[in-house]
Amino acid sequence: MRWNPKSKPNPEKVQAIQQALQVDEIIATLLVQRGIETFEQAKTFFRPTLADLHNPYLMKDMDKAVARIEKAIANNENILVFGDYDVDGTTAVSLVSSYLRSFYPNVATYIPDRYAEGYGISYMGIDYAEDNDISLIIALDCGIKSIDHVNYAKAKNIDFIICDHHRPGDILPDAVAVLDPKREDCSYPYDELCGCGVGFKLVQALAENRNQTIEDLVEYLDLVATAIAADIVPINGENRVLAKFGLEVINSNPRPGIKALIQNLKKKVLTITDVVFIVAPRINAAGRIKHGNEAVALLTEYDLDQAEQFASEIEQHNSDRKELDKQITKEALLQIEANNEQNRYSTVVYQENWHKGVIGIVASRLVENYYRPTIVFTKSGEKLAASARSVKDFDVYNALEACAEHLEQFGGHMYAAGMTLLEENYENFKNAFEKVVQETIHPDLLTPEISYDAEIELSEINPKLMRLLKQFEPFGPENMTPLFLAKGLTDSGYAKTLGSDNEHLKAFVKQGNSESFGVIGFGLGNKLDLVVNKNKFDAIFSLEENEWKDTVTLQLQLRDINTSNG
Repeated sequence: MRWNPKSKPNPEKVQAIQQALQVDEIIATLLVQRGIETFEQAKTFFRPTLADLHNPYLMKDMDKAVARIEKAIANNENILVFGDYDVDGTTAVSLVSSYLRSFYPNVATYIPDRYAEGYGISYMGIDYAEDNDISLIIALDCGIKSIDHVNYAKAKNIDFIICDHHRPGDILPDAVAVLDPKREDCSYPYDELCGCGVGFKLVQALAENRNQTIEDLVEYLDLVATAIAADIVPINGENRVLAKFGLEVINSNPRPGIKALIQNLKKKVLTITDVVFIVAPRINAAGRIKHGNEAVALLTEYDLDQAEQFASEIEQHNSDRKELDKQITKEALLQIEANNEQNRYSTVVYQENWHKGVIGIVASRLVENYYRPTIVFTKSGEKLAASARSVKDFDVYNALEACAEHLEQFGGHMYAAGMTLLEENYENFKNAFEKVVQETIHPDLLTPEISYDAEIELSEINPKLMRLLKQFEPFGPENMTPLFLAKGLTDSGYAKTLGSDNEHLKAFVKQGNSESFGVIGFGLGNKLDLVVNKNKFDAIFSLEENEWKDTVTLQLQLRDINTSNG
């Protein structure tokens, strides 16, 4: 693991915000690192309000979208709310459809089948609309590049409203309205909304048109926060407001579907991280194992008993998904060893019966093992389909572009992509991909990196610091949990390993004559030798509160440790 300090912010800016807020230098440094340099910016950051949300009509085409929906309602048209099968798509469909149904009955939903239809707007979905006399489709979290599909629908007198957050191509679909803050000609002040976030802006505009206020829409924010967490979008600006208030709904009065998913948890207050690791995978499991419709049924159900029934079915899908990804990861690791490919620059594996719904997760697991660009293939109809995952700072999409002659099609972005190829081209592609990675990746990128915010003395850690750090929540991209470096630590003589395989590390540490702090290092049990016998070590960690028998203490959650040089 490479340790890198984040770049130090301008000292004058740190001093200015320190004086303005009367806070310690550490807090001031963390704020400036996050682009917060004035009292007003800090006030918005620490005390976000729903009034901070932007006017939805600032988004290009919003007026057209609202006018077309109002026309459909006035004319008693059937409306179809269409979205992708992942968390962002299913939450967006649930949000927009349940809002529309609160005052208009003729609303249907459609999630494409992951296997029969694939990602995005499908011809099957448009045919379904035609068969059911639907004249308006609202597409969420997809559609920005669906030029042909929108034209196909237009020929059948079906209009489209596109709500997407992906980067558009050179030509926009010929839809009634295209809502996408990443449009070149859209001057909306914030362009990092997720698909469900764009859906929420549409609902906000419709609500304004109907003399409702933002307070009337708070009940939908549990869906928006779940999508923000799952889609790994930046948690700054408008997303921070939506995530914060959405988390409050999740923790106080969530919709029955989310309540059913979380009611058996021992944890009473969920963080955004809990949403990422507990709520999101379960919603995703429906589309991976069975069908995304099940997630929408769960999230739009208002009867708790029925929601609990849906949740238990989804829980089973999630268990199946976990078993599958565990088994396939094991098989993939054995395949790498059998082929003596442990020392390659890339991982490319294939087995025809691997489940297509979990190959992306398996690719991520393999990156954790070998830390290099990874592609996992399975059989899909007559072709092979794959998911790719990359390592920090390596553009896997560019690498695929360099191997395009061997592929049928591919798409994605820097860190994740999907592709298909003919089986006879698999070996040629595998060799070409390895060659491209070997020639273009910097050797440093094949070692995981951990970046820390600031160096700290244990004597600086106190409840006041923790209280301020908690106000930085919710954490996520562009506002990650602060990580600190402390040097010259020693264990108080209690270091031990925990877990069935001794995989975790537990200790109590001091720095010189400082007070002792409990530390926990998940997955760091193999580093016990660095800690015992009063060895001095350096640590990168985050701060957290540990609650045990009604007592709350501050604890260091280790991310990595090394022998101390000092």
